[in-house]
Amino acid sequence: MSAVNVNVDVHHLTRVEGHGNIVIDVKNGDLIKCEWQIVEAPRFFEAFLRGRPYTEASHITSRICGICSVGHATASLRATENALQVEVSEQTELLRKLLFHGEMIDSHVLHVYMLVAPDFFGAGSVLPLAASHPEVVMRALRIKKLSGDLCAMIAGRHTHPIAMTVGGFNHLPTVKELLAMRERLVAAREDMDETIALLKTLPWPQFERETEYVSLQKDDEYAFIDGRIATTDGFTYELSEYRKVTNEYLVPHSTAKWSKHNRDTYMVGALARFNNNYAQLHPRAKAAAEELGMAPIVTNSFLNSAAQAIEMVHCVEDGIRIIDELVDRGIEEEPLYQFQGKGGEGVGSCDVPRGILFHNYVIDDNGLIQSANCVIPTNQNHANIEADMRALLPQVLDQPQDKIRHTMEMLVRAYDPCISCSTHLLDVEFV
Repeated sequence: MSAVNVNVDVHHLTRVEGHGNIVIDVKNGDLIKCEWQIVEAPRFFEAFLRGRPYTEASHITSRICGICSVGHATASLRATENALQVEVSEQTELLRKLLFHGEMIDSHVLHVYMLVAPDFFGAGSVLPLAASHPEVVMRALRIKKLSGDLCAMIAGRHTHPIAMTVGGFNHLPTVKELLAMRERLVAAREDMDETIALLKTLPWPQFERETEYVSLQKDDEYAFIDGRIATTDGFTYELSEYRKVTNEYLVPHSTAKWSKHNRDTYMVGALARFNNNYAQLHPRAKAAAEELGMAPIVTNSFLNSAAQAIEMVHCVEDGIRIIDELVDRGIEEEPLYQFQGKGGEGVGSCDVPRGILFHNYVIDDNGLIQSANCVIPTNQNHANIEADMRALLPQVLDQPQDKIRHTMEMLVRAYDPCISCSTHLLDVEFV
């Protein structure tokens, strides 16, 4: 069956977050329309922050996402700390990094196993896999439990951290808890190896499109918190210059802002981090990449999911290292920051599971937030998703309608989009 004329309309596709439409119009083999439409209502978190005390910022913005709540809280705290010129201790930095590894594993295992894997196993969701591939689902649940417990140990609970505060933590894990978590991370190496082995067997779609990849970067570590902004096109910026990268703009078919930098589009997320920071990966993560046949620069967007699995391996190993360092140092109670009566402006950035995130606050001398700007990773990916769709469509037009639809759905899912962090709905409409 040829797809010279296509008329497919799929509603309520799950396994993405939020409301988005794929609209493709092909008539007599000619492409009339190919759009990635965002139809969610704006959520106005930046407006929520205006007039609120700086102490509330991280708690409010962590609600932007129920999966990346640690990432939003951390970026928020870093923006606040930079605005108020707060120096954080080495212990706080280590605990935040360890906590971030927990969230990274938590989000990635959800995406790889529960949102992406069903496509390769011919299932509509992860639920049928519980019967057909119970060992796969049990492995995913084990990893999910581990990462959730790691987050709760440090942040006070699994989602929406309550123990993080400006300058530090109001609750600290004990050495006993850290050592118990270390044992679980060591044991998780087997599940990480099995994850890579599973991904090696999957028939990844063949697709290549060069684009610009943007992420945080540091000289001495695989960057998730702080650093500089780096791109594969050779640009670097300080965090305060983030607007030179994001360049947000509006398009008629999206309620979300889009971004562009050196090209018309760029990509953020695990694949961008992999391409920019491969040298800083843990040796076991590099071995996993070699097992999957991946070396930078990877230009197949479908392999973003594989890059997430590689990062899971890295986070387990670096988590073990951080725990060893924390235990050697000893956990100490530290004084919490007290407001000094002087405000300022600050930018905080984290590379959360879906890509580089920016928070920018102006705080007055009363400690109240006067303005806020948050640039979300998925917004930065929207233009690149549509560009990928336009590049991929001619390559699959000779396939059956259902195959075209499914391939496009898989492409969108590969980005792990968090369209609104609310209702799970994606309309795929072939006109």
